[in-house]
Parts: sequence; C-alpha cells; structure tokens
Amino acid sequence: MAEIKGLIDDNGVIYECNKILPEEYKTKLVEVLAELEDNECHKFQSFPKSKLHKVMGANKVYRAYIDKISGWRLHVQYGEDKKIHLCEVLKPVEHDRGTKKKTLKHKKEKYL
Repeated sequence: MAEIKGLIDDNGVIYECNKILPEEYKTKLVEVLAELEDNECHKFQSFPKSKLHKVMGANKVYRAYIDKISGWRLHVQYGEDKKIHLCEVLKPVEHDRGTKKKTLKHKKEKYL
C-alpha cells in the first residue's frame, strides 16, 4: 500500500474548486490531489500529472497544474508538519507571471 502524505485544506480550496471548475476538469483535480498525496511522487520528485514546481520569487509556494493548457492551477505549500497545505485555486485569467510577488502579498492570508 502506498504511503500517503497529509493534505490540509484549511482555506476550503476543494470546496471552491467544486463550485468554479468546469465539469471536464473536476476529474483532473481528483487525479492531481491523489498525486500530491502520494509520498512516492515526493520521494522521487516526479509529478507527471500536476507538474508540481516552485513558484519563482515566492518563498515556499509551489504551483500544481490542474490542466496546464487551460491554465487552471493550485498553489500549495509544505508546512512545518511535513504536510501539504492547499492555498488557493487560480483561474486561467489569474495568471501570476510577472506579478507573482504582488499577487501573493495581496492574498497573504491564504499562505503560511
């Protein structure tokens, strides 16, 4: 049985995804969440579905794609408790390139 890394959703990100994600991306969200929980992916740093990577210029914030082509993505952080904290879901129009520090500082209550 696979080891599971804890996933914490204090901000209601999954609930928000359920409300705003188009139907065709809801299954992909479940696949991405399962991949983020899989400790083997973290052990080998291999994330084929979510393409998890660090957000440049932001301290301890990572981006996971729900669907890279459409632009739906999640921001997550690793907590001191070694668990993954879901911070927020980003819509395709909320692209954070170029304004990432400004975007993250504006929403700092969602981040650790």
